[in-house]
Amino acid sequence: MTSSIKVVGLGGSLAHASSSLAALRITLEGADKAGAVTELLDVRELNLPMYDPTEKNPPDSVRQLCKAVENSHGLIWSSPLYHGTISGAFKNALDWLQLLSTKNPPYLTDKVVGLVGAAGGGHGLQAINTMEFVVRALRGWAVPLVVPISRSWAAFDENGGATDPKLVQQLHSLGEEVTRMARRISIEPLTGNKVTTQLRKR
Repeated sequence: MTSSIKVVGLGGSLAHASSSLAALRITLEGADKAGAVTELLDVRELNLPMYDPTEKNPPDSVRQLCKAVENSHGLIWSSPLYHGTISGAFKNALDWLQLLSTKNPPYLTDKVVGLVGAAGGGHGLQAINTMEFVVRALRGWAVPLVVPISRSWAAFDENGGATDPKLVQQLHSLGEEVTRMARRISIEPLTGNKVTTQLRKR
């Protein structure tokens, strides 16, 4: 069993008290308990510039983001739901992952991603649906278990703790699932298994 599984959490918002960031921290606790080495990337602290496809010398914040993602086995994304979709700050971070297009393998190939959506109302799944499209576009694998959080303003206390133990359990389960699947893929990369090889021959 591979012992050096790394799971990177990316998310939060520009708000000082972010429910999506609180959810991300709890999810990473689950990954940690499952034996992963974890790293949290808070979009507010990253302070990324707006994505510029012509930029030839991106700042250190962008390099930090891309290096952490490149070196990960699994990812957890947590975004607030703004007007039916993910936040602009979170989408901007995802846009910068274009820098991974020249890597071998490119983008998120062979990486699994767990998804969390935090909504002020009752439709957190909309953010998750958007993120799943992005995972697919970047050649990653979204785990089937997702955690949409409704009424997120009431789901966490002022210290970032979840007010409902069931939510903690769900988020921990997601972190554990990402770690489990990342461990399996790291043992037998999907790009090298027999199924993928057979499909390429057809």
